[in-house]
Amino acid sequence: MAKDKKGSKQKGDKQNDTSAVYKVIEIVGTSGQSWADAGRNAIETAAKSLRDLRVAEVDKLDVKIEGGRLVYRAKLKVSFKYHGED
Repeated sequence: MAKDKKGSKQKGDKQNDTSAVYKVIEIVGTSGQSWADAGRNAIETAAKSLRDLRVAEVDKLDVKIEGGRLVYRAKLKVSFKYHGED
């Protein structure tokens, strides 16, 4: 909404309207190298199928041991803009 001379919002200006709805999901990325790579893998993979990713919050970091090798895991909460059913 645009603002008038007094700073009040006016209807009709959708370009400046900051009202939106965001959905939050949890994803887990893995890497044999680091937690940073695990987080990056999670975001890059999610970005292939989700539009308008906004914020990623690290929820948990852990390491899984598989056959003597470390697998870094990053659990993230990711938000993206909800567009409804297109």
